[in-house]
Amino acid sequence: MKTMIVVILICMLALFLLKVPVYISMALTGCALMAATSGMKWGILSQYLYTGTNSFTLLAIPLFLLAAKLMNTGGITKRLFAFCMKVVGWLPGGLGHVNILSSVIFAGMSGTAVSDAGGLGTIEIRAMNENGFDNEFACCVTAASSTLGPIIPPSIPLVVYATVSGASVGALFMAGIVPGIVMALIMMAVVTVYAVIRKYPRTKFPTAGEFGKALKQGFLPLMAPIILLVGIFGGVFTPT
Repeated sequence: MKTMIVVILICMLALFLLKVPVYISMALTGCALMAATSGMKWGILSQYLYTGTNSFTLLAIPLFLLAAKLMNTGGITKRLFAFCMKVVGWLPGGLGHVNILSSVIFAGMSGTAVSDAGGLGTIEIRAMNENGFDNEFACCVTAASSTLGPIIPPSIPLVVYATVSGASVGALFMAGIVPGIVMALIMMAVVTVYAVIRKYPRTKFPTAGEFGKALKQGFLPLMAPIILLVGIFGGVFTPT
């Protein structure tokens, strides 16, 4: 039996290397293991497929993805970027810090790294390239900051974990706040070091009028993470 499981795992890794989609690779190897051990039981297989996805909590995943897509197409990400530019753009390595802070705020609405990189990433990399940052640094900062998406609540991986383990979604969301902020601060410290060494540019310190205008335009998007967390912990609504 152990030998069979090892062979099945090797076959799954081989499918991965052949660039077969992960879900297809796992399904094929799972069916192969079932057929080799107890025979293919289609009734049980279809039942598990249904019960595994029949979860109200999992419905939050496509809805979070939809929210991120709507924000990208509706121009909210540009407002967030403009607001973050006024807040931290004057620090050494300005746009690097803007990149990270934007990801922190956007993570509180999208819940995934892919949405962050795909939505804000294009805006951030283009802006950094146009302002004297080399492409490698811009891409690295964007890739690193997008990892905040699955950590800072709401987080799709945490929703999946809560569904599988039975843990509280709200408690998991609360547990992700501090680690996410600490990660962001460490990233900003690294950006500062590189900015000083490589003499990256920064924007000028904003006037009160400029800051007020950016805050006014980005106020509602900035309130989204707060509304989500207060609503969940206040019992007003569920993550879904």
